[in-house]
Amino acid sequence: MAWSSDNRLVFLLPISLTAIALATFVTKKRNAVERLPPGPTPLPLVGNVLSLDSQEPWNTYAEWGVAHGDLIYARFLNQDVIIINSEKVAKDLLEKRSQIYSDRPFIATLKPFGWSFNFAFTPYGDEWRLARRLFHQTFRVDAAQGFRPMQLSKAHQLLINLIEDPASYIAHMETFSASVAMASLYDYDTKPRKDPLVAIVNRALELGCKVMTPERAILLGAFPFLLRIPTWFPGATIKRDATLSCESVEEMIEKPFEYVENSMISGTAGPSLVSNCLQKMESEDAEHARHFKKAIKDVSATAFVGGSESTSSVLQVFVLAMVLNPSVQERARAEIDAVLGGDRLPGFDDRSSLPYIDAVVRETIRWQPVAPSGVPHSTMEDDIYNGYFIPKGATIIQNIWGMSRDESVYPNANDFNPDRWLDSKGQLADMNPPDFVFGFGRRVCPGRHVADASVWGAIASMLATFEFLRAKDPQGKDIEFVPSYTVGLARHPIPFPLSIAPCRANLNKDKLIQMIHSST
Repeated sequence: MAWSSDNRLVFLLPISLTAIALATFVTKKRNAVERLPPGPTPLPLVGNVLSLDSQEPWNTYAEWGVAHGDLIYARFLNQDVIIINSEKVAKDLLEKRSQIYSDRPFIATLKPFGWSFNFAFTPYGDEWRLARRLFHQTFRVDAAQGFRPMQLSKAHQLLINLIEDPASYIAHMETFSASVAMASLYDYDTKPRKDPLVAIVNRALELGCKVMTPERAILLGAFPFLLRIPTWFPGATIKRDATLSCESVEEMIEKPFEYVENSMISGTAGPSLVSNCLQKMESEDAEHARHFKKAIKDVSATAFVGGSESTSSVLQVFVLAMVLNPSVQERARAEIDAVLGGDRLPGFDDRSSLPYIDAVVRETIRWQPVAPSGVPHSTMEDDIYNGYFIPKGATIIQNIWGMSRDESVYPNANDFNPDRWLDSKGQLADMNPPDFVFGFGRRVCPGRHVADASVWGAIASMLATFEFLRAKDPQGKDIEFVPSYTVGLARHPIPFPLSIAPCRANLNKDKLIQMIHSST
């Protein structure tokens, strides 16, 4: 007699629990022999999962750091987890011992949700090296400088969108971020608003970012039968979401790639990551060409996702910081006026003369990291650090949030304070920028140079043009609000009451647009 779906679930559940129980026994036995890092006491079977803040686990990691130190051991169901709360420890392990710590853990949500294309999650090996090499050829430091005119042009289009429709500021920032990525990856010029390809990536991100966190992936890895629950079963949203996510991701990968192929056939394709790589692919034999073509698709889609989501999130954090700290934008605007005279917009040649703007950028990135738990690493072999045993196959979580809240480095860390990056003369201090937000070691974000330029160009342009204020109620009083944030792999503010106005009384809409066009 054939088993029903429900019978299979009943059978699979005790098997999963038995496996977890066995892993718990093995861990306890190993603890008696090896000295694991300190950490919270795990419960039988489930380990420390129930202790996590399910919405913002980085807060839990920071609390554990206060109690147990910068290097913490925890167990999530049957998975060893090492949590790093210190930038120094992260560099000691993930950079100085990168030959051990450059792998990625198995993330059970990747394949079911269609995200196995993303080379940021690819295990360390030849496939990852090829993807990294293709990416680096276009986005290395010297090559990235060639994108700057395009990035400023897209930043100026962002300004025009904000002038014409300030209420849709989030959509405009998403369009700006996606347009920079689309231009550099596919030589595709997005529409100023409601571009169909931007809509495709936003739809894929909405479904994917919620399930790519290691905490949720570990749960699905321990209980894979959750994906076998019939879609009609009450509460069985995970399978429905997985199906929708796969469809959206496939469209996100294929549509822009097809655009480049068609442009190359018609002879209208300009330089881009995809067209450059496709030209190089012509020298490959048929077998290698198929592999090479898949790598190009994966690399371009990964860069599209990473560039779109992270840059847009940083700009939304910036706007929130300006609303909450009006004196910061007043000082930034004063610096811009002193250098530029108030009759043109900043360009990259002005960057060295605008240290306070750079300080605002650095503080925006540090104050509310958009990837507060980073992307997890995994150990490729056992290791010993400061006398503590770190097992092979452990998931390594770098708590970027905890690093950004290190009071020994950033006093009053919850405050938005650009002055912490300046010396007594108002110049950028001899202090490392918050590069930890881009990751560590061999898995550091390869697009960080382009991302930095995009963020600086957009922020400098907005500060030279607009004033971001609290919205007012019908009685003319400020509307008070408590900032809240999205959850998932990327984090950004949930929309809040906001007013966007020209930063000078003599600037009306027409004069602003004229100044923008004259600066382009």
